[in-house]
Amino acid sequence: MERNGQSTTARRLPAAHWLFATLRGVTLRALPADLIAGLTLAAIAIPEQLATARLAGLAPEAGLFAFAAASIGFALLGANRFMSVGADSTIAPILASGLALFAVAGTPAYAGLAALLALMVAAILIGAGLLRAGWIADLLSVPVTVGFLAGISVHIIVGQLPALLGIAAPSGSLAERLVAIAREVPHAGYVTPLIGIAVFLTIFIAEKVSPRIPGALVGLTVAALATWQFGLAQHGVRTLGALSAAMPALAVPVLDFDQLIELVPLALTVSLICMMQTAAVARGFPSDPDHREDISRDFLGVGAGNLLASLVGAFAVNSSPPRTAVTVQSGGRSQYAGLFAVLVIAILVAIAGSAFAHVPEAALAGVLVFVGVRIFRLADMVSIARRSNGEIALVAVAAALVVLLPTQTGVTLAVGLSLLHSTYLLARPVCATLVRLPNTTIWWSPSPDEPGEAVAGVVVFSPGAPLTFVNADYIATQLDMALAAAGETRLVVIEASGITLIDYTGAQALIATIGRLRQRGIDVALARLESERAAAAAVRSGLLEALGKGHVFHSVDEAVRSLQR
Repeated sequence: MERNGQSTTARRLPAAHWLFATLRGVTLRALPADLIAGLTLAAIAIPEQLATARLAGLAPEAGLFAFAAASIGFALLGANRFMSVGADSTIAPILASGLALFAVAGTPAYAGLAALLALMVAAILIGAGLLRAGWIADLLSVPVTVGFLAGISVHIIVGQLPALLGIAAPSGSLAERLVAIAREVPHAGYVTPLIGIAVFLTIFIAEKVSPRIPGALVGLTVAALATWQFGLAQHGVRTLGALSAAMPALAVPVLDFDQLIELVPLALTVSLICMMQTAAVARGFPSDPDHREDISRDFLGVGAGNLLASLVGAFAVNSSPPRTAVTVQSGGRSQYAGLFAVLVIAILVAIAGSAFAHVPEAALAGVLVFVGVRIFRLADMVSIARRSNGEIALVAVAAALVVLLPTQTGVTLAVGLSLLHSTYLLARPVCATLVRLPNTTIWWSPSPDEPGEAVAGVVVFSPGAPLTFVNADYIATQLDMALAAAGETRLVVIEASGITLIDYTGAQALIATIGRLRQRGIDVALARLESERAAAAAVRSGLLEALGKGHVFHSVDEAVRSLQR
Protein backbone atom coordinates (compact mmCIF):
# COMPACT_ATOMS: atom_id res chain seq x y z
CA MET A 1 0.00 0.00 0.00
CA GLU A 2 1.22 3.53 -0.75
CA ARG A 3 0.52 6.74 1.07
CA ASN A 4 1.69 10.13 -0.23
CA GLY A 5 3.87 8.32 -2.75
CA GLN A 6 5.85 6.29 -0.18
CA SER A 7 5.26 2.62 0.45
CA THR A 8 4.63 1.23 3.92
CA THR A 9 7.74 -0.90 3.57
CA ALA A 10 9.88 2.16 2.83
CA ARG A 11 8.52 3.97 5.87
CA ARG A 12 9.64 1.09 8.08
CA LEU A 13 13.22 1.12 6.81
CA PRO A 14 15.90 2.68 9.03
CA ALA A 15 16.61 6.38 8.65
CA ALA A 16 20.01 5.61 7.10
CA HIS A 17 18.19 4.23 4.07
CA TRP A 18 16.98 7.76 3.33
CA LEU A 19 20.49 9.15 3.00
CA PHE A 20 21.69 9.67 -0.60
CA ALA A 21 18.76 7.63 -1.92
CA THR A 22 18.94 9.51 -5.24
CA LEU A 23 22.51 8.28 -5.81
CA ARG A 24 21.77 4.59 -5.35
CA GLY A 25 21.60 2.27 -8.30
CA VAL A 26 23.76 4.49 -10.54
CA THR A 27 26.31 2.36 -12.38
CA LEU A 28 29.75 3.44 -13.61
CA ARG A 29 28.37 3.28 -17.14
CA ALA A 30 25.74 5.92 -16.24
CA LEU A 31 28.19 8.36 -14.61
CA PRO A 32 29.40 9.96 -17.89
CA ALA A 33 25.81 11.05 -18.61
CA ASP A 34 25.61 12.70 -15.18
CA LEU A 35 29.01 14.32 -15.75
CA ILE A 36 27.85 15.89 -19.02
CA ALA A 37 24.62 17.04 -17.38
CA GLY A 38 26.66 18.46 -14.49
CA LEU A 39 28.86 20.48 -16.85
CA THR A 40 25.78 21.86 -18.59
CA LEU A 41 24.10 22.60 -15.26
CA ALA A 42 27.20 24.44 -14.01
CA ALA A 43 27.26 26.58 -17.14
CA ILE A 44 23.63 27.53 -16.57
CA ALA A 45 23.92 27.92 -12.81
CA ILE A 46 26.99 30.18 -12.51
CA PRO A 47 25.51 33.35 -14.02
CA GLU A 48 22.05 32.62 -12.62
CA GLN A 49 23.29 32.11 -9.06
CA LEU A 50 25.51 35.22 -9.18
CA ALA A 51 22.61 37.31 -10.44
CA THR A 52 20.12 35.88 -7.95
CA ALA A 53 22.47 36.64 -5.04
CA ARG A 54 22.50 40.28 -6.14
CA LEU A 55 18.73 40.18 -6.41
CA ALA A 56 18.62 38.95 -2.82
CA GLY A 57 20.84 41.84 -1.71
CA LEU A 58 23.90 39.69 -0.96
CA ALA A 59 27.43 39.25 -2.28
CA PRO A 60 27.66 37.27 -5.56
CA GLU A 61 29.64 34.48 -3.87
CA ALA A 62 26.63 33.83 -1.62
CA GLY A 63 24.73 32.57 -4.65
CA LEU A 64 27.42 29.99 -5.45
CA PHE A 65 27.58 28.93 -1.79
CA ALA A 66 23.79 28.60 -1.78
CA PHE A 67 23.88 26.41 -4.89
CA ALA A 68 26.57 24.14 -3.47
CA ALA A 69 24.84 23.78 -0.10
CA ALA A 70 21.44 23.18 -1.70
CA SER A 71 22.75 20.57 -4.14
CA ILE A 72 24.51 18.63 -1.39
CA GLY A 73 21.58 18.91 1.01
CA PHE A 74 19.04 17.70 -1.53
CA ALA A 75 21.27 14.83 -2.63
CA LEU A 76 21.49 13.86 1.05
CA LEU A 77 17.76 13.66 1.85
CA GLY A 78 15.73 14.35 -1.32
CA ALA A 79 13.79 11.80 -3.35
CA ASN A 80 13.66 13.21 -6.88
CA ARG A 81 16.65 12.19 -8.99
CA PHE A 82 16.61 15.24 -11.27
CA MET A 83 15.60 18.20 -9.10
CA SER A 84 18.09 21.10 -9.05
CA VAL A 85 18.02 23.25 -5.92
CA GLY A 86 19.75 26.56 -5.29
CA ALA A 87 19.27 30.32 -5.18
CA ASP A 88 15.93 31.08 -6.80
CA SER A 89 14.68 34.26 -8.44
CA THR A 90 11.11 33.65 -7.23
CA ILE A 91 11.90 33.92 -3.53
CA ALA A 92 14.95 36.23 -3.76
CA PRO A 93 12.98 39.50 -4.16
CA ILE A 94 10.57 38.41 -1.42
CA LEU A 95 13.30 37.79 1.13
CA ALA A 96 15.15 40.94 0.01
CA SER A 97 12.13 43.17 0.54
CA GLY A 98 11.36 41.48 3.86
CA LEU A 99 14.91 41.68 5.24
CA ALA A 100 15.25 45.30 4.10
CA LEU A 101 12.84 46.22 6.91
CA PHE A 102 15.44 45.13 9.48
CA ALA A 103 18.87 45.80 7.94
CA VAL A 104 20.61 47.48 5.00
CA ALA A 105 21.37 45.17 2.08
CA GLY A 106 25.04 44.27 1.78
CA THR A 107 25.83 44.72 5.48
CA PRO A 108 26.94 41.92 7.85
CA ALA A 109 23.68 42.37 9.79
CA TYR A 110 21.68 41.78 6.60
CA ALA A 111 23.72 38.67 5.73
CA GLY A 112 23.19 37.36 9.27
CA LEU A 113 19.43 37.81 8.96
CA ALA A 114 19.44 36.06 5.58
CA ALA A 115 21.24 33.07 7.10
CA LEU A 116 18.82 33.05 10.04
CA LEU A 117 15.86 33.13 7.65
CA ALA A 118 17.33 30.17 5.74
CA LEU A 119 17.57 28.28 9.04
CA MET A 120 13.90 29.02 9.81
CA VAL A 121 12.81 27.96 6.32
CA ALA A 122 14.83 24.76 6.81
CA ALA A 123 13.02 24.03 10.09
CA ILE A 124 9.60 24.56 8.49
CA LEU A 125 10.36 22.42 5.42
CA ILE A 126 11.95 19.61 7.41
CA GLY A 127 8.99 19.66 9.80
CA ALA A 128 6.56 19.52 6.87
CA GLY A 129 8.51 16.64 5.37
CA LEU A 130 8.57 14.62 8.58
CA LEU A 131 4.84 15.22 9.08
CA ARG A 132 4.15 13.98 5.53
CA ALA A 133 2.56 17.34 4.70
CA GLY A 134 3.00 17.25 0.93
CA TRP A 135 -0.63 18.35 0.57
CA ILE A 136 0.37 21.88 1.69
CA ALA A 137 1.80 22.46 -1.78
CA ASP A 138 -1.72 22.32 -3.21
CA LEU A 139 -2.98 25.34 -1.27
CA LEU A 140 -2.08 27.74 -4.08
CA SER A 141 -4.26 27.60 -7.18
CA VAL A 142 -2.71 27.94 -10.63
CA PRO A 143 -4.35 31.33 -11.43
CA VAL A 144 -3.13 32.85 -8.16
CA THR A 145 0.35 31.39 -8.70
CA VAL A 146 0.51 32.81 -12.22
CA GLY A 147 -0.64 36.17 -10.88
CA PHE A 148 1.85 36.52 -8.06
CA LEU A 149 4.69 35.36 -10.36
CA ALA A 150 3.67 38.13 -12.75
CA GLY A 151 3.92 40.59 -9.86
CA ILE A 152 7.34 39.21 -8.88
CA SER A 153 8.38 39.58 -12.53
CA VAL A 154 7.52 43.28 -12.49
CA HIS A 155 9.53 43.79 -9.30
CA ILE A 156 12.55 41.98 -10.76
CA ILE A 157 12.53 43.96 -13.99
CA VAL A 158 12.01 47.36 -12.36
CA GLY A 159 14.65 46.54 -9.76
CA GLN A 160 17.23 45.76 -12.45
CA LEU A 161 16.57 48.74 -14.71
CA PRO A 162 19.05 51.03 -12.88
CA ALA A 163 21.90 48.52 -13.29
CA LEU A 164 20.85 47.89 -16.87
CA LEU A 165 20.92 51.64 -17.65
CA GLY A 166 23.97 52.47 -15.55
CA ILE A 167 22.14 54.93 -13.27
CA ALA A 168 21.80 55.21 -9.51
CA ALA A 169 19.15 52.98 -7.95
CA PRO A 170 16.27 55.09 -6.58
CA SER A 171 14.32 54.28 -3.42
CA GLY A 172 10.63 54.33 -2.58
CA SER A 173 7.63 52.43 -3.88
CA LEU A 174 7.65 50.71 -7.24
CA ALA A 175 5.75 53.59 -8.86
CA GLU A 176 8.13 56.17 -7.36
CA ARG A 177 11.14 54.22 -8.59
CA LEU A 178 9.68 53.98 -12.09
CA VAL A 179 9.18 57.75 -12.19
CA ALA A 180 12.73 58.37 -10.94
CA ILE A 181 14.18 55.96 -13.51
CA ALA A 182 12.23 57.61 -16.31
CA ARG A 183 13.72 60.98 -15.30
CA GLU A 184 17.27 59.58 -15.41
CA VAL A 185 16.96 57.80 -18.76
CA PRO A 186 17.97 60.88 -20.84
CA HIS A 187 21.16 61.15 -18.78
CA ALA A 188 22.15 57.49 -19.15
CA GLY A 189 24.98 56.51 -21.46
CA TYR A 190 24.71 53.96 -24.20
CA VAL A 191 27.51 51.48 -23.48
CA THR A 192 26.05 50.04 -20.26
CA PRO A 193 22.52 49.56 -21.70
CA LEU A 194 24.02 47.93 -24.81
CA ILE A 195 25.82 45.38 -22.64
CA GLY A 196 22.65 44.46 -20.74
CA ILE A 197 20.52 44.27 -23.87
CA ALA A 198 23.15 42.18 -25.68
CA VAL A 199 23.26 39.66 -22.83
CA PHE A 200 19.46 39.52 -22.73
CA LEU A 201 19.27 38.84 -26.48
CA THR A 202 22.03 36.23 -26.26
CA ILE A 203 20.08 34.29 -23.63
CA PHE A 204 16.83 34.69 -25.58
CA ILE A 205 18.32 33.40 -28.83
CA ALA A 206 20.21 30.56 -27.12
CA GLU A 207 17.07 29.33 -25.37
CA LYS A 208 15.12 29.40 -28.64
CA VAL A 209 17.80 27.30 -30.31
CA SER A 210 18.23 24.84 -27.42
CA PRO A 211 17.68 25.11 -23.65
CA ARG A 212 20.98 23.25 -23.22
CA ILE A 213 22.98 26.16 -24.64
CA PRO A 214 24.30 28.25 -21.70
CA GLY A 215 23.27 31.58 -23.18
CA ALA A 216 23.75 33.45 -19.89
CA LEU A 217 27.31 32.14 -19.50
CA VAL A 218 28.13 32.98 -23.11
CA GLY A 219 26.72 36.49 -22.68
CA LEU A 220 28.60 37.13 -19.42
CA THR A 221 31.85 35.78 -20.85
CA VAL A 222 31.68 37.96 -23.96
CA ALA A 223 30.69 41.00 -21.88
CA ALA A 224 33.61 40.40 -19.48
CA LEU A 225 36.07 39.98 -22.37
CA ALA A 226 34.83 43.20 -23.97
CA THR A 227 35.09 45.07 -20.67
CA TRP A 228 38.66 43.83 -20.15
CA GLN A 229 39.79 44.37 -23.74
CA PHE A 230 38.41 47.88 -24.14
CA GLY A 231 38.86 49.06 -20.55
CA LEU A 232 35.17 49.81 -20.17
CA ALA A 233 35.46 49.96 -16.38
CA GLN A 234 37.44 53.17 -16.82
CA HIS A 235 34.56 54.62 -18.86
CA GLY A 236 31.81 54.28 -16.26
CA VAL A 237 30.82 50.62 -16.69
CA ARG A 238 30.38 49.18 -13.19
CA THR A 239 31.74 45.65 -12.72
CA LEU A 240 31.10 42.79 -10.35
CA GLY A 241 34.49 42.45 -8.66
CA ALA A 242 36.66 39.39 -8.07
CA LEU A 243 35.13 36.37 -6.39
CA SER A 244 36.76 35.09 -3.24
CA ALA A 245 38.10 31.54 -3.53
CA ALA A 246 38.01 31.12 0.27
CA MET A 247 35.80 28.34 1.55
CA PRO A 248 32.92 29.54 3.75
CA ALA A 249 33.23 28.82 7.44
CA LEU A 250 30.49 26.68 8.96
CA ALA A 251 28.63 28.58 11.67
CA VAL A 252 25.17 28.52 13.20
CA PRO A 253 23.40 31.89 12.67
CA VAL A 254 23.01 34.01 15.77
CA LEU A 255 19.65 33.11 17.30
CA ASP A 256 17.93 36.21 18.61
CA PHE A 257 14.42 35.55 19.93
CA ASP A 258 13.05 38.97 18.92
CA GLN A 259 14.42 38.57 15.39
CA LEU A 260 13.01 35.05 15.16
CA ILE A 261 9.53 36.31 16.00
CA GLU A 262 9.78 39.19 13.52
CA LEU A 263 10.92 36.87 10.72
CA VAL A 264 8.20 34.23 11.21
CA PRO A 265 5.74 35.69 8.63
CA LEU A 266 8.51 36.02 6.04
CA ALA A 267 9.77 32.48 6.75
CA LEU A 268 6.25 31.05 6.37
CA THR A 269 5.72 32.88 3.07
CA VAL A 270 9.05 31.73 1.61
CA SER A 271 8.47 28.18 2.87
CA LEU A 272 5.04 27.93 1.26
CA ILE A 273 6.43 29.09 -2.08
CA CYS A 274 9.26 26.55 -1.75
CA MET A 275 6.72 23.79 -1.10
CA MET A 276 4.56 24.81 -4.03
CA GLN A 277 7.48 25.04 -6.46
CA THR A 278 9.09 21.82 -5.20
CA ALA A 279 5.86 19.90 -5.73
CA ALA A 280 5.48 21.36 -9.23
CA VAL A 281 9.05 20.40 -10.18
CA ALA A 282 8.73 16.87 -8.76
CA ARG A 283 5.48 16.26 -10.63
CA GLY A 284 6.80 17.83 -13.82
CA PHE A 285 10.03 15.80 -13.81
CA PRO A 286 9.25 12.53 -11.99
CA SER A 287 12.04 10.10 -11.15
CA ASP A 288 9.82 7.23 -12.27
CA PRO A 289 6.70 8.07 -14.33
CA ASP A 290 5.09 4.83 -13.15
CA HIS A 291 5.15 5.80 -9.45
CA ARG A 292 3.90 8.79 -7.48
CA GLU A 293 6.54 11.25 -6.39
CA ASP A 294 7.31 11.44 -2.67
CA ILE A 295 6.73 15.17 -2.29
CA SER A 296 7.25 15.09 1.46
CA ARG A 297 10.70 13.56 1.03
CA ASP A 298 11.53 16.33 -1.42
CA PHE A 299 10.51 18.85 1.26
CA LEU A 300 13.12 17.19 3.47
CA GLY A 301 15.72 17.55 0.72
CA VAL A 302 15.02 21.24 0.11
CA GLY A 303 14.94 21.75 3.88
CA ALA A 304 18.37 20.11 4.21
CA GLY A 305 19.63 22.43 1.45
CA ASN A 306 18.35 25.45 3.37
CA LEU A 307 19.99 24.15 6.56
CA LEU A 308 23.40 23.84 4.89
CA ALA A 309 22.92 27.21 3.16
CA SER A 310 22.31 28.81 6.52
CA LEU A 311 25.41 27.17 8.03
CA VAL A 312 27.67 28.51 5.23
CA GLY A 313 26.25 32.03 5.58
CA ALA A 314 24.15 31.98 2.40
CA PHE A 315 20.39 32.46 2.09
CA ALA A 316 17.16 30.56 1.48
CA VAL A 317 17.13 28.19 -1.50
CA ASN A 318 14.42 26.60 -3.60
CA SER A 319 13.94 24.04 -6.35
CA SER A 320 14.33 25.33 -9.89
CA PRO A 321 12.10 24.28 -12.83
CA PRO A 322 14.47 25.61 -15.55
CA ARG A 323 17.63 24.05 -14.11
CA THR A 324 15.83 20.75 -13.49
CA ALA A 325 14.67 20.77 -17.10
CA VAL A 326 18.26 21.35 -18.24
CA THR A 327 19.43 18.39 -16.13
CA VAL A 328 16.84 16.10 -17.71
CA GLN A 329 17.43 17.37 -21.25
CA SER A 330 21.19 16.95 -20.83
CA GLY A 331 20.78 13.28 -19.98
CA GLY A 332 21.23 13.47 -16.20
CA ARG A 333 20.17 10.34 -14.34
CA SER A 334 20.70 11.19 -10.68
CA GLN A 335 21.76 13.85 -8.19
CA TYR A 336 25.36 13.12 -9.22
CA ALA A 337 24.73 15.74 -11.93
CA GLY A 338 24.18 18.43 -9.28
CA LEU A 339 27.22 17.29 -7.28
CA PHE A 340 29.39 17.34 -10.41
CA ALA A 341 28.13 20.89 -11.11
CA VAL A 342 29.19 21.95 -7.59
CA LEU A 343 32.67 20.49 -8.18
CA VAL A 344 33.01 22.26 -11.55
CA ILE A 345 31.97 25.61 -10.05
CA ALA A 346 34.39 25.20 -7.12
CA ILE A 347 37.30 24.49 -9.48
CA LEU A 348 36.39 27.40 -11.75
CA VAL A 349 36.15 29.90 -8.88
CA ALA A 350 39.45 28.66 -7.41
CA ILE A 351 41.27 29.00 -10.73
CA ALA A 352 39.61 32.03 -12.28
CA GLY A 353 37.78 33.86 -9.48
CA SER A 354 39.68 37.07 -10.25
CA ALA A 355 38.33 37.06 -13.82
CA PHE A 356 34.87 37.92 -12.50
CA ALA A 357 36.20 41.39 -11.72
CA HIS A 358 35.56 42.20 -15.39
CA VAL A 359 31.90 41.04 -15.44
CA PRO A 360 29.70 44.14 -15.87
CA GLU A 361 26.80 44.59 -13.48
CA ALA A 362 24.67 45.37 -16.53
CA ALA A 363 25.33 41.83 -17.79
CA LEU A 364 23.91 40.34 -14.59
CA ALA A 365 20.99 42.75 -14.89
CA GLY A 366 20.37 41.40 -18.39
CA VAL A 367 20.27 37.86 -16.95
CA LEU A 368 17.75 38.88 -14.29
CA VAL A 369 15.55 40.82 -16.71
CA PHE A 370 15.38 37.69 -18.84
CA VAL A 371 14.42 35.67 -15.74
CA GLY A 372 11.73 38.24 -14.98
CA VAL A 373 10.33 38.02 -18.49
CA ARG A 374 10.37 34.22 -18.33
CA ILE A 375 8.34 33.98 -15.12
CA PHE A 376 5.73 36.36 -16.56
CA ARG A 377 3.64 33.48 -17.92
CA LEU A 378 1.64 35.18 -20.63
CA ALA A 379 0.71 31.89 -22.34
CA ASP A 380 -0.75 30.59 -19.06
CA MET A 381 -2.74 33.81 -18.66
CA VAL A 382 -4.22 33.44 -22.13
CA SER A 383 -5.13 29.81 -21.40
CA ILE A 384 -6.77 30.75 -18.08
CA ALA A 385 -8.74 33.54 -19.77
CA ARG A 386 -10.01 31.21 -22.49
CA ARG A 387 -10.65 28.03 -20.55
CA SER A 388 -11.80 29.08 -17.08
CA ASN A 389 -14.93 30.65 -15.72
CA GLY A 390 -13.60 34.13 -14.97
CA GLU A 391 -10.50 32.96 -13.05
CA ILE A 392 -8.39 35.42 -15.01
CA ALA A 393 -9.64 37.92 -12.42
CA LEU A 394 -7.66 35.96 -9.79
CA VAL A 395 -4.54 36.40 -11.92
CA ALA A 396 -5.10 40.14 -12.17
CA VAL A 397 -5.85 40.62 -8.47
CA ALA A 398 -2.88 38.51 -7.33
CA ALA A 399 -0.55 40.40 -9.67
CA ALA A 400 -1.89 43.77 -8.50
CA LEU A 401 -1.42 42.83 -4.84
CA VAL A 402 2.24 41.94 -5.39
CA VAL A 403 2.96 44.96 -7.61
CA LEU A 404 1.18 47.65 -5.60
CA LEU A 405 2.04 46.47 -2.08
CA PRO A 406 5.37 45.57 -0.47
CA THR A 407 6.44 42.26 -1.97
CA GLN A 408 6.06 40.16 1.17
CA THR A 409 2.67 41.67 1.98
CA GLY A 410 1.46 41.21 -1.58
CA VAL A 411 2.55 37.57 -1.75
CA THR A 412 0.97 36.84 1.64
CA LEU A 413 -2.31 38.37 0.52
CA ALA A 414 -2.10 36.43 -2.77
CA VAL A 415 -1.81 33.22 -0.74
CA GLY A 416 -4.81 34.35 1.29
CA LEU A 417 -6.67 35.03 -1.96
CA SER A 418 -6.05 31.45 -3.09
CA LEU A 419 -7.37 30.08 0.21
CA LEU A 420 -10.39 32.41 0.05
CA HIS A 421 -11.13 31.26 -3.50
CA SER A 422 -10.97 27.58 -2.52
CA THR A 423 -13.20 28.27 0.49
CA TYR A 424 -15.71 30.05 -1.73
CA LEU A 425 -15.83 27.09 -4.13
CA LEU A 426 -16.51 24.79 -1.20
CA ALA A 427 -19.05 27.17 0.36
CA ARG A 428 -21.01 27.64 -2.87
CA PRO A 429 -20.94 24.26 -4.61
CA VAL A 430 -22.84 23.42 -7.75
CA CYS A 431 -26.10 21.68 -6.79
CA ALA A 432 -28.08 19.98 -9.53
CA THR A 433 -31.57 18.50 -9.88
CA LEU A 434 -31.05 15.25 -11.80
CA VAL A 435 -33.28 13.70 -14.43
CA ARG A 436 -33.41 10.15 -15.79
CA LEU A 437 -31.98 9.56 -19.24
CA PRO A 438 -34.65 7.99 -21.49
CA ASN A 439 -34.74 4.20 -21.53
CA THR A 440 -32.01 3.90 -18.88
CA THR A 441 -31.62 3.74 -15.12
CA ILE A 442 -29.08 6.59 -15.20
CA TRP A 443 -29.87 9.87 -13.47
CA TRP A 444 -27.90 12.84 -14.80
CA SER A 445 -27.84 16.63 -14.88
CA PRO A 446 -30.15 17.88 -17.66
CA SER A 447 -28.55 19.38 -20.75
CA PRO A 448 -29.79 20.63 -24.14
CA ASP A 449 -28.39 17.48 -25.79
CA GLU A 450 -29.90 15.10 -23.23
CA PRO A 451 -32.89 16.76 -21.52
CA GLY A 452 -33.93 13.54 -19.75
CA GLU A 453 -37.20 12.91 -18.00
CA ALA A 454 -38.49 13.64 -14.50
CA VAL A 455 -40.60 11.33 -12.37
CA ALA A 456 -43.75 12.90 -11.02
CA GLY A 457 -43.51 13.75 -7.34
CA VAL A 458 -39.80 12.90 -7.14
CA VAL A 459 -36.86 15.32 -6.82
CA VAL A 460 -33.34 13.92 -7.16
CA PHE A 461 -30.96 16.46 -5.65
CA SER A 462 -27.18 16.25 -6.06
CA PRO A 463 -24.87 18.51 -4.00
CA GLY A 464 -21.47 18.61 -5.66
CA ALA A 465 -19.25 19.04 -2.61
CA PRO A 466 -18.47 17.69 0.87
CA LEU A 467 -21.16 18.58 3.39
CA THR A 468 -19.49 20.85 5.96
CA PHE A 469 -20.11 23.85 8.16
CA VAL A 470 -19.19 26.26 5.35
CA ASN A 471 -21.91 25.10 2.96
CA ALA A 472 -24.60 23.31 5.00
CA ASP A 473 -27.06 26.23 4.99
CA TYR A 474 -26.39 26.98 1.32
CA ILE A 475 -27.07 23.38 0.28
CA ALA A 476 -30.29 23.36 2.32
CA THR A 477 -31.36 26.58 0.59
CA GLN A 478 -30.59 25.11 -2.83
CA LEU A 479 -32.71 22.06 -1.98
CA ASP A 480 -35.62 24.29 -0.97
CA MET A 481 -35.32 26.15 -4.29
CA ALA A 482 -35.33 22.84 -6.19
CA LEU A 483 -38.48 21.75 -4.35
CA ALA A 484 -40.20 25.06 -5.06
CA ALA A 485 -39.36 24.73 -8.77
CA ALA A 486 -40.59 21.12 -8.89
CA GLY A 487 -44.03 21.75 -7.41
CA GLU A 488 -45.79 18.95 -5.53
CA THR A 489 -43.19 16.52 -4.19
CA ARG A 490 -43.57 13.27 -2.29
CA LEU A 491 -39.97 11.98 -2.36
CA VAL A 492 -36.52 13.59 -2.26
CA VAL A 493 -33.53 11.43 -3.15
CA ILE A 494 -30.17 12.96 -2.25
CA GLU A 495 -27.61 11.69 -4.76
CA ALA A 496 -24.47 11.72 -2.58
CA SER A 497 -21.64 10.66 -4.88
CA GLY A 498 -20.17 14.17 -4.55
CA ILE A 499 -20.35 14.13 -0.74
CA THR A 500 -16.87 12.85 0.12
CA LEU A 501 -16.90 14.28 3.65
CA ILE A 502 -19.54 15.06 6.27
CA ASP A 503 -18.66 17.05 9.38
CA TYR A 504 -20.80 17.46 12.49
CA THR A 505 -22.40 20.75 11.42
CA GLY A 506 -23.24 19.44 7.97
CA ALA A 507 -24.75 16.26 9.38
CA GLN A 508 -26.91 18.13 11.88
CA ALA A 509 -28.12 20.52 9.18
CA LEU A 510 -29.13 17.59 6.95
CA ILE A 511 -30.86 15.83 9.87
CA ALA A 512 -32.84 19.02 10.53
CA THR A 513 -33.77 19.23 6.83
CA ILE A 514 -34.96 15.62 6.84
CA GLY A 515 -37.18 16.30 9.84
CA ARG A 516 -38.59 19.48 8.30
CA LEU A 517 -39.41 17.77 4.99
CA ARG A 518 -41.08 14.79 6.60
CA GLN A 519 -43.28 17.15 8.59
CA ARG A 520 -44.45 18.39 5.18
CA GLY A 521 -45.14 14.83 4.06
CA ILE A 522 -42.04 14.51 1.91
CA ASP A 523 -39.98 11.36 2.35
CA VAL A 524 -36.17 11.57 2.09
CA ALA A 525 -33.68 8.92 0.96
CA LEU A 526 -29.93 8.79 0.36
CA ALA A 527 -28.28 7.15 -2.66
CA ARG A 528 -24.68 6.54 -3.75
CA LEU A 529 -22.91 7.56 -0.54
CA GLU A 530 -19.71 6.03 -1.90
CA SER A 531 -17.06 7.67 0.28
CA GLU A 532 -16.07 5.40 3.20
CA ARG A 533 -15.12 8.46 5.22
CA ALA A 534 -18.48 10.15 4.61
CA ALA A 535 -20.38 6.91 5.27
CA ALA A 536 -18.60 6.46 8.62
CA ALA A 537 -19.44 10.07 9.53
CA ALA A 538 -23.09 9.47 8.56
CA VAL A 539 -23.29 6.57 11.01
CA ARG A 540 -21.40 8.36 13.78
CA SER A 541 -23.40 11.59 13.55
CA GLY A 542 -26.81 9.89 13.58
CA LEU A 543 -27.62 10.83 9.98
CA LEU A 544 -28.42 7.27 8.90
CA GLU A 545 -30.55 6.83 12.00
CA ALA A 546 -32.51 9.96 11.06
CA LEU A 547 -33.07 8.63 7.54
CA GLY A 548 -34.43 5.37 8.93
CA LYS A 549 -34.22 1.79 7.80
CA GLY A 550 -34.68 1.21 4.09
CA HIS A 551 -33.77 4.74 3.08
CA VAL A 552 -30.15 4.27 1.99
CA PHE A 553 -29.56 2.88 -1.51
CA HIS A 554 -26.76 2.02 -3.90
CA SER A 555 -28.37 3.85 -6.83
CA VAL A 556 -30.87 6.62 -7.42
CA ASP A 557 -33.06 4.42 -9.58
CA GLU A 558 -33.25 1.80 -6.83
CA ALA A 559 -34.36 4.49 -4.36
CA VAL A 560 -37.00 5.87 -6.71
CA ARG A 561 -38.43 2.43 -7.55
CA SER A 562 -38.56 1.45 -3.89
CA LEU A 563 -40.03 4.64 -2.40
CA GLN A 564 -41.90 6.63 -5.03
CA ARG A 565 -45.24 4.99 -4.08
